[in-house]
Amino acid sequence: MFTSLKNHFLIAMPSLLDPHFFRSVTYLCEHTEQGAIGIIINQPLQNLRLGDVLEIMHIPTDYPEIDGRLILNGGPVQKNRCFTLHNKDRNWQSTLDISDTIAFTTSTDILQAIAQNQGPSQSLIALGFARWAAGQLEQEVANNTWLYGPANFDILFHMAVNRRWRAAAALMGVDIDRLSDEIGHA
Repeated sequence: MFTSLKNHFLIAMPSLLDPHFFRSVTYLCEHTEQGAIGIIINQPLQNLRLGDVLEIMHIPTDYPEIDGRLILNGGPVQKNRCFTLHNKDRNWQSTLDISDTIAFTTSTDILQAIAQNQGPSQSLIALGFARWAAGQLEQEVANNTWLYGPANFDILFHMAVNRRWRAAAALMGVDIDRLSDEIGHA
């Protein structure tokens, strides 16, 4: 029987060495029998800030605090597109509701509003996303590649990105630093 992990965190096990997902926390935006999509929420891009992205997109801003906001590496798919995770306090052109409080938007109207300091009160902006084909995520979970559990609003929007991996695992009652990075099967 299929169980959706939409609105859950996927926490990479220490044994997952793929550089795209090493020590990552991915917020699952959609998960159906056809596959899953998510945004990695703890990998900031080191040489890029929101002001750089807005400039490339020809979206002006007069707010230095917006210019300096982090941009996340959301995953290896469509790395040239912006994806915004945000609280649901307003409607945008291309939005997918994930939960009662969280949505995922792909349209530029949200970026224009953020640039003018009129965007959602809570948001994360990422370039790219992660995608799994039908059955792929379920197989990876069965192979102990990922821990998973319900997402947490505070970790998603209020916690420093470098603390999210351990904090998301702790939500599941796991001290991830105590887990082996060796893969084993009984």
